[in-house]
Amino acid sequence: MLKSHREYFSEFSDWYEDERHGDYHEMVDDLESDLVRRFALDRDVLDVGCGSGLILGRVQRLARRAIGVEASDSLRREAEARGLEVVPGTLESLPFEDDSFDVVYSFKRLAHQPDVEKAVDEMVRVTRPGGHLLLEFYNPMSLRYLGRRLSGRRDASVDIDDDTVYTRWDPPNDIRRRFPDEVELIDYSGIRVVTPGAFIHDIPWIRQFVRKMEFTARDSPFRYFGGFLVAILRKRDE
Repeated sequence: MLKSHREYFSEFSDWYEDERHGDYHEMVDDLESDLVRRFALDRDVLDVGCGSGLILGRVQRLARRAIGVEASDSLRREAEARGLEVVPGTLESLPFEDDSFDVVYSFKRLAHQPDVEKAVDEMVRVTRPGGHLLLEFYNPMSLRYLGRRLSGRRDASVDIDDDTVYTRWDPPNDIRRRFPDEVELIDYSGIRVVTPGAFIHDIPWIRQFVRKMEFTARDSPFRYFGGFLVAILRKRDE
């Protein structure tokens, strides 16, 4: 039986950060937070599906105001323990008025969202005209997807494997069709373009080289092959 993303992270939260500590996950967080930094300086920012606040904590330091939304009670408590402002909510129903934020971003969550169009519509709704959205999708045109196909079913957490967690893979052409007319697609950024597997970052002599390659590839012509493909959108002025 498929579990919701909320159920998955509620079960996963006890050891979530232990799993994410390490050079690979630190690199991914660095790539994503650096991308948000381009748009978030002195702005009102919303992190949709903020988890325990690893990205939100970085964004808070430079934004005028940074708020997170998280459905998992346990992860939300971890984020609040970091001193972050986090409210309960889901992607389909954000607890904010229209046009509330200059920047709205979501990493790792839309890939587990069956009704992705409704989630995108909600994030567009709370974005101010002229504001930006950074929305991350799992990309089947990537080394990450190839590795998943070759390795077969994987454990996603202690009691859950990949087959019990809804996951979608959206190629760039399909991603374009997910966006309402109120936004324009500005560009894409590719996260994890050249990393064949997380294990490569455990090798000291190659770790820094791959990291530099990832930062270069993120905004290069190779960005379309990122395992995590971030669509950069702008909400049209009224």
